[in-house]
Amino acid sequence: MSGKPSGEPSGKPKGDQHHIGLLNGFAAYGMWGLVPLFWPLLKPAGAAEILAHRMVWSLAFVAVALLVIRRWAWAGELLRQPRKLGLVTIAAAFITVNWGVYIWAVNSGHVVEASLGYFINPLVTIAMGVLLLKERLRPAQWAAVGVGLAAVIVLAVGYGQPPWISLTLAFSFATYGLVKKKVNLGGIESLAAETAIQFLPALAYLLWLGAHGEATFAEEGVGHATLLASTGIVTALPLVCFGAAAIRVPLSTLGLLQYMAPVFQFLLGILYFHESMPLERWAGFALVWLALILLTTDAWRTARRGRAAAAAAIPQETPPAGSPNPLDRADTADTVEA
Repeated sequence: MSGKPSGEPSGKPKGDQHHIGLLNGFAAYGMWGLVPLFWPLLKPAGAAEILAHRMVWSLAFVAVALLVIRRWAWAGELLRQPRKLGLVTIAAAFITVNWGVYIWAVNSGHVVEASLGYFINPLVTIAMGVLLLKERLRPAQWAAVGVGLAAVIVLAVGYGQPPWISLTLAFSFATYGLVKKKVNLGGIESLAAETAIQFLPALAYLLWLGAHGEATFAEEGVGHATLLASTGIVTALPLVCFGAAAIRVPLSTLGLLQYMAPVFQFLLGILYFHESMPLERWAGFALVWLALILLTTDAWRTARRGRAAAAAAIPQETPPAGSPNPLDRADTADTVEA
């Protein structure tokens, strides 16, 4: 027995753990960023059928994973807590909306607008914190929210209407994150609970499609059926990688990595799907990116000040009499964090 806490990575030096965490973070956000390439492969299935398969096969995938790691105690505890179970149900409802709108947007030629939803998600999360949790913002955060609001107005003028796809994705995912924070379940446990709630309605819908001759699962060949079944892996694997990253790298690092996904989606929308980007849309995106730069810079500075304050609060031990003073060493500069 090593004596280390069960939730802490063990067996490798801290540097190796950080490296593994970074690789998992890149893998998670990279997969989320490249997923627009996957959904069109599932045609002629419609967005609703793809969504239902995603729910059904995600539960199958996480159930196998939980069997392998033998982690079931949380399920009994959850069933004995009606309030927590209700929150999981609310989270499942919002992630259903998010998944469904995202799949429809990608397969309908709105990849760029979908990417915008995840760019503005941090700004929506902050705004919800102010409105719902009565959080107080720093001046830079207020500035970021203001610039983000201006971006939405510019984009609304450019589109001729508010960017509903982006706003739906941003608000549904921000609400989902807010509810998950209150539920406080691990990544794979949370996905298992949510997909368990989604499973019966999704299965009922697929059976209804089959009864009316509208299901594509058994009609488009083995390859199509395999791709639909793989939606479970596409959903769960990035989450597993994210969970591995979250326990190994600082939140500030994850906060920077999160922009990988919408950047990849944005580039795919322009370079691969050849979606149009008129001048007013570029202006709106530029304002969003400015808001994110303000937000990220403020978060980085705040985290740096917090670390400095914590280090200053640690009492310095007085060395025993006669022992060498480490500050007298010539290589002191190498031992002090910049």
